[in-house]
Amino acid sequence: MAYSELIKDFNRIRSYLRSFYVYGFRHRNEYNQKSARGYDNERRRVESWLKDYMTFRQDEDGRRVFLSVDSRSIQENPLYQAFRAKSFTDGDITLHFLLMDILPEEEGITIREIMEKIVDRLYEFDSLDLPDESTVRIKLKERVEMGLVCIEKAGRETRYRRSRDTLKLEKWDAAAAFFSEAAPLGVIGAYLQDRLSVRFPFFRFKHHYILNALDSEVLSDLLDAVNEHRLIIITSHREKEEVLPMLIYCSTQTGRQYLLAWSFLREQFYFSRIDRMDKVQICGVYADHNAIDKRINDIYTHVWGVSLDRVTQLEHIEMTLEVDPDEQYIIRRLEREKRCGTVAQVDDMHWKFSADVYDPYEMVPWLRTFIGRITDLQCTDAEMTDRFWKDFALMTEFYGGDEDEALS
Repeated sequence: MAYSELIKDFNRIRSYLRSFYVYGFRHRNEYNQKSARGYDNERRRVESWLKDYMTFRQDEDGRRVFLSVDSRSIQENPLYQAFRAKSFTDGDITLHFLLMDILPEEEGITIREIMEKIVDRLYEFDSLDLPDESTVRIKLKERVEMGLVCIEKAGRETRYRRSRDTLKLEKWDAAAAFFSEAAPLGVIGAYLQDRLSVRFPFFRFKHHYILNALDSEVLSDLLDAVNEHRLIIITSHREKEEVLPMLIYCSTQTGRQYLLAWSFLREQFYFSRIDRMDKVQICGVYADHNAIDKRINDIYTHVWGVSLDRVTQLEHIEMTLEVDPDEQYIIRRLEREKRCGTVAQVDDMHWKFSADVYDPYEMVPWLRTFIGRITDLQCTDAEMTDRFWKDFALMTEFYGGDEDEALS
């Protein structure tokens, strides 16, 4: 098969890009998704987009190719280049520009008038085939869905015209640049920037989770299904499951994106990582979604992270911190990171964080970041606090410190 830069199946290139970026330690013969020639084609395709970020490491077993991206030096997520390489035929691209040239911006024209204008423009080109009316109607419908073309009804006639572009994108250059790098579905911001003569060059990100760009198509389908209360079939590692999607969670610590859904097979709510989904198929509207909406509202307000393994009983946790009056940044951090908890002042030097959660063990990594300030930690799950203080004692012993001094 001849190598081509354009792609038809984005999910396949999504898998390879993730492998290059995350599993850059693999050799050529360790990629078992396709043949060796298929691997070489995908590698060259990726290299044509990302040659400035591809490198390799040579060892006794051969060459290991991987992506290396320094977030401090890039202006835009380079993985968006994959979305600009969608496959199309010569006829597709010719018809697109013909339609954009023919359609007026003010008063619409009928399909018959459009066909006549297409014939006039292609008449002198013997090598070009004339598209039939059904094909033109399909292409017009696609552009209506994309917002490029508007439909107007005049009696029984349907008239088409180009959408009026009244937005001054230059005024939104900073917003589009920030959205493209910081928000889910940031690829939309990247496409908006393509329409600017000069891109906004001033943003840099310390924690830049560029791999989420590859999940944009899956995430878009999930958001549509959530908003419309539709069932979906998730394909993951060749296994399929029908679920009702409820909420999308985005981790600010790891950059991972999760779907909170109701599983009919398991008869419970669960979290699923979006980057592990191969395909999402949107199905019909679920009529009884209100009942499940009520159940999830009673649950997710008491979930600290993405664990739903212990949804049986609420556990109450309280942490008291010692904070000097001139350390208001600690209080601001508590308010910013409290999630489902509350923050209250005890006295001039002490503040209390309280929360009711199903799984307090999820909070342990966060609680540890306040070691040295914690004066009291209580939880209705005694095993959780015992584990917390045991881990603290082991850490203190490992570093040769004194536990009482560390807590003072």
